[in-house]
Amino acid sequence: MAIQFTAHEIKVNLKDKRKLKSFLKDLFASEGQGLKELHYIFCSDAYLLEINKEFLQHDTYTDIVTFEMGEDPDVTEGEIYISFDRVVENAEKFNVPVNQELHRVIFHGALHLCGFKDKSKVENALMRKKEDEYLIKYFGSLN
Repeated sequence: MAIQFTAHEIKVNLKDKRKLKSFLKDLFASEGQGLKELHYIFCSDAYLLEINKEFLQHDTYTDIVTFEMGEDPDVTEGEIYISFDRVVENAEKFNVPVNQELHRVIFHGALHLCGFKDKSKVENALMRKKEDEYLIKYFGSLN
């Protein structure tokens, strides 16, 4: 099982990658989802906008786009694109540390690959609850 982090044409200071990889493996196990391969790509707003347009036909900025690449629904092989520009802007907007917001989005993508959705109010509330749960487990508290 492999988890990779790549920065595409930007710089991202992602600390303690070994701890994060182990935590993500535990997250998938806790949610009952197998994990074969996971690739996080940190990029700019402009790059993610092009992906959003090309693959999802959405002409809007977003903080994350998640793709399941495998054929077995019980075992994840995925790619997660994260706009670091959006992460920084959202951290300022919600008055939280950039590192916390970055991890929220990292966990958000993993949760999508575990089957969680966020389109309805109920789904969104559950997604936020799960994000907070994993942030507290990872950091020990929020903020």
